[in-house]
Amino acid sequence: MTTATFRFHGELADFLPRERRDASFGYGCARAATLKNAVEALGVPHTEAAVVHVNGQAATLDRIVRDGDEIEIFPWSKQARPQPPPAHGIVADAHLGGLARFLRMLGYDTVHHNGITDEEIRRLAGEERRLVLSRDKELLKCREIAHGGFVHALKPEEQLREVAARYGLSGGARPFTRCLHCNLPLEPVGRDEIASRLPARVAELHSRFMRCRGCERIYWPGSHYARMQAVLQRLIPSRL
Repeated sequence: MTTATFRFHGELADFLPRERRDASFGYGCARAATLKNAVEALGVPHTEAAVVHVNGQAATLDRIVRDGDEIEIFPWSKQARPQPPPAHGIVADAHLGGLARFLRMLGYDTVHHNGITDEEIRRLAGEERRLVLSRDKELLKCREIAHGGFVHALKPEEQLREVAARYGLSGGARPFTRCLHCNLPLEPVGRDEIASRLPARVAELHSRFMRCRGCERIYWPGSHYARMQAVLQRLIPSRL
């Protein structure tokens, strides 16, 4: 065995037993274990380790743990800058339906359905390089998941605030450009083309419409749109 001293900072302590929080502690690792192996064996997903210091020097999770090492792990919330926004889209686990809807409102490509399985999430993470958002720490330890985030908040509004801060989502947001139901991009459609599908009052009051080619839903900037926009502005004060 190789024995090293570990300390986890900030919200990373939430993954640890109470006696190991906010304190340094010794831990015996298998010989040739990497920092990633040790961190995850202690209960912390590798996706949550933003910065690692070993004996006061910056290190990566690929480093081998050596006897006597003093290791500090810091979360993303301690960094001055947010992580880069998800360039290849997002996949949200089955428990994050409300968050997924908010992310689609912001225009982010977000795969989610109530029956989505861990196997499907791992496949999307590996094949499409999607960012995985989850409240399942064991899922985030899977080797297929290079980019992931544990969502600490329980309510969708607070989850959005947390995720937006971590990934700087406001800068790349394109609100109301994606279908809230099937996640496909929306496209403009002329009123005359869809007139037979519109309530008479809506056709009279509005001239701008968007259509989803997947589910054929029609969107327009009515009172519901204004309420959703107000919610997003409250949760993410920005250029929205």
